Amino acid sequence: MIHLSWRERNTAIKVKCIHTDAKKYIVNNVLTPGKIYDVKNETDEFYFIIDNSGKVGGFYKEYFEVTK
Repeated sequence: MIHLSWRERNTAIKVKCIHTDAKKYIVNNVLTPGKIYDVKNETDEFYFIIDNSGKVGGFYKEYFEVTK
């Protein structure tokens, strides 16, 4: 049950939200374009970040770009 400790995990990378134009889901309530988020876990399709609600959520990678 790795998802229970994601909040305490080290940040893997940082990503910047580039848009919230979702075709199927409403993400503009929990993501802010231009804001940088800490990635707690990553799959081929999703980044798992702590969103604006303070909870860990999984979002498609298309909403983000990797920052340096």
